[in-house]
Amino acid sequence: MSEYDTVSADVQHEEEIPEDHPRYQDLITRHRIENGVEKGITHLQGMHAEGRGSAFDYLLGEETIPSADAAERAAAAHLLLAEKPVLSINGNVAALVPGEMVELADAVDADLEVNLFNRTPERIEAIADHLREHGAEDVKGLTADARIPNLDHQRAKVDADGIYAADVVVVPLEDGDRAEALQEMEKTEIVIDLNPLSRSPQVAEIPIVDNIIRAVPNMTAHAEELATASEAELRTIIEEFDREHALAAAEERIRNGV
Repeated sequence: MSEYDTVSADVQHEEEIPEDHPRYQDLITRHRIENGVEKGITHLQGMHAEGRGSAFDYLLGEETIPSADAAERAAAAHLLLAEKPVLSINGNVAALVPGEMVELADAVDADLEVNLFNRTPERIEAIADHLREHGAEDVKGLTADARIPNLDHQRAKVDADGIYAADVVVVPLEDGDRAEALQEMEKTEIVIDLNPLSRSPQVAEIPIVDNIIRAVPNMTAHAEELATASEAELRTIIEEFDREHALAAAEERIRNGV
């Protein structure tokens, strides 16, 4: 019997999952999504989205490839240069990386805003409370006093002093139509998506093809390293980032393991 066969099928706490398990990150994300559903943070549809992302991550080798790290560094540079950066939070993001998103927001002086497709007052409040439990002091998205043009669903609802006014927006685990709508508003979009062929990374200025549980801490680490960099240095990092190469490199890894 393998030592991993002793891991309970009904994990109550992620600490029960051995860190040397070959599928450790995947088991952690599954556990967090399940917990999110139980807490009313994550919609049931989020479980399907997580399963799809898990398949792409498996093909990527469940690691941050060099082109993704370069994208994360360029994303950090964009956020540090931004006048009004905002990090968008949906149910899966809140379940998977709540504390990590708070840390990134602190590192780049960004706002956190809850934005949901399956939006209810109860879910909005639950996610805002969850973020506060992980250190957030101010959470936007509850007011929803503005709308993103050309969207008919609930994700069009945003705060006027949040995503609507932002110049740089991090939109992890995004749906493509809102990504396209934000692009039409001429906002700089940083998208985290494990599928390089989906609409969101295809329209993003900075497409990060990586698992969010690796991408967000990496962005924070880059932001902290670049905190004292000059504006010229930050702009050089952005200019040297090749989005087409990043997308092509991710697709090549997924298709051929190269």
